[in-house]
Amino acid sequence: MEYLSFELPIKELMDQYQTCSLVGEESGVDVKLACSQIEDKIIDTKKRIYGNLTPWQRVQLSRHPDRPYTIDYINGMVDKGSFLELHGDRNFADDPAMIGGLATLDGQKVMIIGTQKGRTTKERQHRRFGMPNPEGYRKALRLMKLAEKFKIPVITLVDTPGAYPGLEAEERGQGEAIARNIFEMTMLKTPIFTYIIGEGASGGALGIGVGNKVYMLENTWYTVIAPESCSSILWRNWEHKEDAANALNLTPKDALREKFIDGIIEEPLGGAHYDPETTYLNLKASILQNIKAFSKFTGKELETQRQDKFIAMGQFKG
Repeated sequence: MEYLSFELPIKELMDQYQTCSLVGEESGVDVKLACSQIEDKIIDTKKRIYGNLTPWQRVQLSRHPDRPYTIDYINGMVDKGSFLELHGDRNFADDPAMIGGLATLDGQKVMIIGTQKGRTTKERQHRRFGMPNPEGYRKALRLMKLAEKFKIPVITLVDTPGAYPGLEAEERGQGEAIARNIFEMTMLKTPIFTYIIGEGASGGALGIGVGNKVYMLENTWYTVIAPESCSSILWRNWEHKEDAANALNLTPKDALREKFIDGIIEEPLGGAHYDPETTYLNLKASILQNIKAFSKFTGKELETQRQDKFIAMGQFKG
């Protein structure tokens, strides 16, 4: 387990607990009481730390290297052996930063699409840290259209610091690809349920983020720009990233208050990486509940509900 800077008090207690257990094993001394007291301290410290996270700390937690990624959620939720990954945009190439395919959840057919980061340095480079190219968004749209054709619900999992900003991405129409996805998703005649499972930044997230229902996991963020990028624009450096995080209203509670999302998915104490299986079950339960709730809607009703939901966001003058 890796620990972030604000988690170091937990690490110290965990080290004490391991030492206590080791001493008991090696010396044969009964140390159950001492270990139990340390366990209680660990739980109390976790509650104190994770119950008072700042927006910047929540951003850090969303990027924790041990946190589950899209593939982990897919493997943890779908029926065993049911996921069939589909590749390519039928135009330029396959984008490893965007994955998707057909699967079943307790027998229910779904199309799952999501941004995928990498664990190792080589895999991170291969998947560009979860930043899709235009062909990634075009692949996602192709799979959504396929799901619409066969009346299959679409599940999107968002975990991206933004769309890939490289020259080649702009040459192939990055902005147009994202705009096209947003436009087409508003008119899709099959239910779409979006879940922010990590980072949800800018148009990179919105490119697969137009859902009938949108949810955020407890330790995630969702806003127009990453705090570091915001700081570099306003202050010309990254030193004010914490100030930017505070000002951006990027936490799940902020998004729920502003009605950008429909709910918050609870995570285990400390974050999804402490107990991935429980997080998978929580997410799966929400997906199945929404599929059931929207199963009686017609295609036109799904389209209208989705459009009304996003039109109602913010204020504007005609």
